Amino acid sequence: MSTRTVVVGYGRSGKQFHCYLIGLTPGLILHGVVARAAEARQRVVNEQQCKAYASLEEALDDADVGLIMLATPNSTHADLAVQALNAGKHVVTEKPMCVSLQDCDRMIAAAEKNGVMLNVFQNRRFDGDYLTLRKLMDDGELGEVKWVELAWQGFKTWGGWHGQAAWGGGRYWDLGAHLVDQLCMIFPQAVDSVYCRMHHDYAGIDVESEALLVVTFAGGTTGVCDFSSATAISKARFHVHGTKATFCKYGLDPQEDAMCAGDIDAAVEDPSTYGILHDGRTERTVPTIPGRWRDYYENIAAVLEGEAEPVAKLAHVRREIAVLDAGKRSAESGEVVKPDIAGLSG
Repeated sequence: MSTRTVVVGYGRSGKQFHCYLIGLTPGLILHGVVARAAEARQRVVNEQQCKAYASLEEALDDADVGLIMLATPNSTHADLAVQALNAGKHVVTEKPMCVSLQDCDRMIAAAEKNGVMLNVFQNRRFDGDYLTLRKLMDDGELGEVKWVELAWQGFKTWGGWHGQAAWGGGRYWDLGAHLVDQLCMIFPQAVDSVYCRMHHDYAGIDVESEALLVVTFAGGTTGVCDFSSATAISKARFHVHGTKATFCKYGLDPQEDAMCAGDIDAAVEDPSTYGILHDGRTERTVPTIPGRWRDYYENIAAVLEGEAEPVAKLAHVRREIAVLDAGKRSAESGEVVKPDIAGLSG
């Protein structure tokens, strides 16, 4: 039986990402959308042909609803998720799951107490560049990976709630949820230290313009995540140092643009942005494995049917939030933080 799903929020993320992807997923049905404004609710009915609720409470009172998807500002995820979990609904949040480790633990406790699923939309685990890197690692072409640099940069400030710290805005939380998640999957070891340096360069905007996060893991491996809204020339998306070779990859996965144009399956990467693998003597172009964001919600549907384990396990998500939380504390204090973050066991 398909799980009836309600998306909370009808902004860009709610409409173009979640309503769209849920509508493509066997085993899930877009049952409704929560939107506060009457005009937005009318658009929901016209565009999605589903129910429109004025509040989360209305959706939670609907006994047909099985899954709540939160496409709301980052700082609201924790309270809304706990409310839905306590109502016996399964929950998927946009990334980041929340903006503090304390909230993360509160959400996990609510899911465990009520015996329902809690998960986070980690679609970038299904990006082609990340999948390509993982295959190179699995095939041994890089040797032992010692150092990974990940970057996501641009040359513009973000408006709306994305530009407000009180709502959990800024590139650190919004894009850090992707980069740190990928980093923590590449290096499953325990975390030894976290250091973060931020700049706040825009008058009247209280989110960071630059953030540099350095994470060291047990055994000495190192990850660097570089976020910026103040550079017109971006670094490589991945720059990976192994004992046998180095992998460098520029550009972003094409799925978002294809999805926003109405057909995510039409995404094709330009070969000019394929990665390069260099072993110190010769280099070769590495065609990018096609990514598939649809895998995320197909996994959720299978989890709810009892047929699969979540791809984004709560232990993984907690580890990512713990690193981001430690980085925020480091940026505030100017000191290296030595967090207690265990490695992954599976």
